[in-house]
Amino acid sequence: MPFPKDFLWGAATAAYQVEGAWDQDGRTPCIWDVLHPGHVRFDDNGFEACDHYHRFREDVQLMKQMGLKTYRFSISWSRVLPQGVGPVNEKGLEFYRSLVDALVEAGIEPMVTLFHWDLPHCLYEQGGWLNPNIPDWFAEYARVVVDALSDKVRWWMTINEPQCFVGISYVKGEHAPFLDQPSSLLPATRNVLLAHGKAVDVIRSRAKLAPKVGFASTGAVFAPGSREPEQIEAARAVTFSNERQAFSIPWWCDPIYLGRCEPGAAAQMGVTDLFTPEEWEQVSRPLDFIGFNFYQTEGLPVEGSHYPSNAWTGSPITNMDWPITPEGIYWAVRFLHERYGLPVLITENGMANPDFVMLDGQVHDPQRIDYVHRYLLALRTACEEGVPVLGYTYWSLMDNYEWAWGYSRRFGLIHVDYRTQQRTLKDSAYWYRDVIASNGENL
Repeated sequence: MPFPKDFLWGAATAAYQVEGAWDQDGRTPCIWDVLHPGHVRFDDNGFEACDHYHRFREDVQLMKQMGLKTYRFSISWSRVLPQGVGPVNEKGLEFYRSLVDALVEAGIEPMVTLFHWDLPHCLYEQGGWLNPNIPDWFAEYARVVVDALSDKVRWWMTINEPQCFVGISYVKGEHAPFLDQPSSLLPATRNVLLAHGKAVDVIRSRAKLAPKVGFASTGAVFAPGSREPEQIEAARAVTFSNERQAFSIPWWCDPIYLGRCEPGAAAQMGVTDLFTPEEWEQVSRPLDFIGFNFYQTEGLPVEGSHYPSNAWTGSPITNMDWPITPEGIYWAVRFLHERYGLPVLITENGMANPDFVMLDGQVHDPQRIDYVHRYLLALRTACEEGVPVLGYTYWSLMDNYEWAWGYSRRFGLIHVDYRTQQRTLKDSAYWYRDVIASNGENL
């Protein structure tokens, strides 16, 4: 049975991970440009990355060859506004206009993410996500991008994974800006959510095409041990627990989609509430869809075992050491829709694999094909049971800069030789092309 009609089959990237041209045509450094030394494997950086900035037309043609219906990409804030606010860099905007034009000409729907972790370093020097002015800075940035691109862009995501750029970065110190500062969680939470809400207002009020607006989150999803109702409810309860604070789903999604947080969440921060009534209204502006990035089901302790509930002796893992748990994507979209009442768009899913060009000049990645096949079968089950799933966006279109892992992890459907920038479609790209052509009926 195929997926729903008009299902959005796509792939994704993020600006810093693919663009390169870090100091060209008016772009100023972001936090990853400046702060990566000593924190990234081999001190790798995104200065050149995949050189998508210069090679985007070639990359769009590869997308067309793969039959993609959508391409999700992010905007580099410092390429558009070199000082974070103020004067607009027209050359930076022209790159994104040209990219959008090329996508539309190729019959590919552009999906824009405004922020995917690459904060301008000049704003970080002013406090970054801890500065109470950043919601207004972000709204100004959103206005510039929406004014420039919304004549051809309909799909918008404000922010990608605050669990990572706040939780992993500010609270734990593993990603830029590498702070390891737990006290930053409250101000960062407030500012990120207010920035999101203000950007939604900008998109709604200024977009030239009727916009579809969402927010791309992630977080721990737990799968029940069986279909027994009590098992399902137990998995739902732990999935929407705020115990993990910044790394959980409800920490960010409850305020946005429900206009509230659990009383215990505010108490964990030592406050009676996170926002004033007026701020709550701003944070919880209505959205059109739930964007969700899903890779693995989380595990719970198992009595008498050293393995959590999502693993066992010799259980399959990706090159990131993440367990392969396809059933989790079913529970993710089901739980999210049931709690928040909106359709779900899988904005990221994929696997890192030790890919390389083989003697025949091709890149054979049967593990990735099997991985995606399993996850899509589980996603299709959710669709068949009535969960409104809008689409599936593979992460990532091409191998790229994998943050603190540098270039040592390959998630792409397209292999990139970083020495030459040679692109090679992997077997999984051809397989995905055929899945798209059949709307998943051939799975």
